[in-house]
Amino acid sequence: MKAYIFLADGFEEIEAIAPIDIFRRAKIEVATVSISENRIVQGAHGIPVIADFLFTQTDFSDNDILYLPGGMPGTKNLDAHTGLKKLINRQIADNKNLAAICAAPSILGKMGLLEGKEATCYPGFEDQLHGAILSKNKIVKSGNIHSAKGAGVAVQFALKLVEELKGREEAQKLADSICL
Repeated sequence: MKAYIFLADGFEEIEAIAPIDIFRRAKIEVATVSISENRIVQGAHGIPVIADFLFTQTDFSDNDILYLPGGMPGTKNLDAHTGLKKLINRQIADNKNLAAICAAPSILGKMGLLEGKEATCYPGFEDQLHGAILSKNKIVKSGNIHSAKGAGVAVQFALKLVEELKGREEAQKLADSICL
């Protein structure tokens, strides 16, 4: 299993680091990817993270899930990246898992990928989830698209994604091991 987590300057640190940690504990290989030409990516709260790879140097064909953290201006920076949008479209066409949290579901909404699908996002971004069936739930799965409200549910969201990829039992064992 392999997950790619995309980092853009201004990403929400908790929404990226929590799933990296949870996925690795679940023995899911994680690759962090900078969408800029610099592997050092500055989080929204001033925490620098060194990405494993640059977007331009990565193939992505071996992925089981693509994960988009939110945060500002991280979401805007992800949204402006044409290569990432092409990759997202390919992910949907291949019926592979795609996850977005906080403001990041707005990227999918503006791309028209949430049409007729249930989704959630950080409050205030609902108008950008074009065609989505808005949910009040903090974590939503609709087909192969997973969305979550924000940083406060990052660990639970990552555990739901582990459940999707490795099963309920594995996710529950992991939740128990971190005293959730």
